[in-house]
Amino acid sequence: MPQDAIDRIVLQWNRERPDLNVAATQVLQRVTRLYLLQSSSFAELFARFDLTFGEYEVLAALVRSGAPYRMKPGELVGALVLSSGAMTNRIDRVEAAGLVQRLPDPDDRRGTLVALTVRGRQVVDEALPAHLENEERLLGALSEGERQELADLLRKLLLSAPFEALEPLRPKPNAGPAPRTATSRSRRR
Repeated sequence: MPQDAIDRIVLQWNRERPDLNVAATQVLQRVTRLYLLQSSSFAELFARFDLTFGEYEVLAALVRSGAPYRMKPGELVGALVLSSGAMTNRIDRVEAAGLVQRLPDPDDRRGTLVALTVRGRQVVDEALPAHLENEERLLGALSEGERQELADLLRKLLLSAPFEALEPLRPKPNAGPAPRTATSRSRRR
C-alpha cells in the first residue's frame, strides 16, 4: 500500500521515540489532514459564489431549519459549533451581503431572529448542487459500503465520552457558578 504523509510522521516518531505508542496519530492526524485539504477545496468552491464556507454554513443551517427559515443566533451557534462572537461576525457578513436580515423575536422583546432573505435562499440553491458534487468527488476513492462504514465509525467516535465532553454546548456535569476572581470582585465595588 502506498504511504501518505501520516505514515511518514508515524515512522519518524517510531524512530525518534520508540518508547511511545503513536498509533492514535494514524487516525486523528489523518482526520486533521483530511479536514485541512477538504477546507481548501471548500474555500475554492464557495469563492465562486462570493461566500466563505462558514458563511454558507449559516445560510444552509437556516434553509435546513425549514420555513420560515429563521433561527435565534444561539440556535445557530449550537448548529455550527462556534463561539457567539464568531457567529456574530458571520451573521454580520451575510447580513451586509443582503443574504440574511435580523428581525425582532416575537417571543422575546430583547431577542432577535436571523432570517434568510430571498437572495440568501437563491445563493444556497445555486451553491448546494456544486457543493454536493464536490463532496462526491472528494469521497470518490471509497465505495458506498466503505463510505457507510467510515460514517458509522466517525459517528461512534463523535458520540464517545471524550468527544461528547468536548461539545461546546453540552452542559458540564456538576458545573456550578463560575468561581469569583479578583477581577470580578473588584468590578462589584
